[in-house]
Amino acid sequence: MAEVGAAPVVFLTGAAGGIGRALIDRLSAGRWRIYATDRMLAAIPCGAARLRAASLDVTDEAGMQTAVADCLSTFGRIDHVVHLAGEVGQGPIEAVSRDEWQRLLDVNLTSAFLLARAAREALRASQGSLTLVSSTNGRNGGSSLSGPAYAVAKAGVLNLMRYLAREWAGDHVRVNAVAPGPVDTPMVARIPAGERARLEASIPLGRFGEAREVAGAIVYLIGDDARWTTGAVLNVSGGMVLD
Repeated sequence: MAEVGAAPVVFLTGAAGGIGRALIDRLSAGRWRIYATDRMLAAIPCGAARLRAASLDVTDEAGMQTAVADCLSTFGRIDHVVHLAGEVGQGPIEAVSRDEWQRLLDVNLTSAFLLARAAREALRASQGSLTLVSSTNGRNGGSSLSGPAYAVAKAGVLNLMRYLAREWAGDHVRVNAVAPGPVDTPMVARIPAGERARLEASIPLGRFGEAREVAGAIVYLIGDDARWTTGAVLNVSGGMVLD
C-alpha cells in the first residue's frame, strides 16, 4: 500500500481530452502527483504542480511500457492508473470498413489490455487501483452516432475490468470502470446540431454531462472512500442507463 504521508501517483492516459483535463484540475487541487499522457502532448495542461506530461500512442505496446517505466523513474511508484484514451466512431455497420473496425478496437479496447499488462507489477507493489473508462454505448448497444466498433470495444472494456477485478483481488489491487453518458466535450460537439438536440432531449436529467462530473466519479474510485470497491461500474449517464 502507499507509504504513509506519501503523495499518491496517478498514471493517466487521454490527458488532453475534456475529461482528462478536468481530472487533472481535480487532482491538482489535492495532493496527487500526476503522470499525464496523450498523443497530443501540447494540449495537456502543464501548469499543474507535481505533473509530468509525456507523449503516448496507447496502441503502441513498447511505448506503453516505456511510459510506465518513465513514470516509475520519475516518481518512484504508481498508485493508480486511469485509462481515458479513446476514440468514437460512427455507423451504420455497412459504412464501417474492416480497417476502421480494427483501429477503433485497438484504440478503445486493446489499449486497455496493453496498459493493464504494462502497469501490473507497479500496481501489485503499491496495492493500488486501475480505473477504465467505458460508455453507455458499451451497456446499451450504442447507436449509429458512435458506431458498432465503439460500442463493442466499450462493452469489452467492462468485461476486461471484471476479469481483472477477480484476477488481481488477491494482490489487493482494485479494478473498476466508469461508464459516462454523453458529456459536453468535443466528442459530442462533432454531432450535427439537430441530432445533438435529440440526443440531449433523450437524457432523463435533461442535459449533457459535464467533464468535471465524470472526473469527480473517477476521483472517488481512486480515493480512500472506495478502498472496498472493486469490479464496479459507476454509471454517470444522467439516467440514460438505469441500473
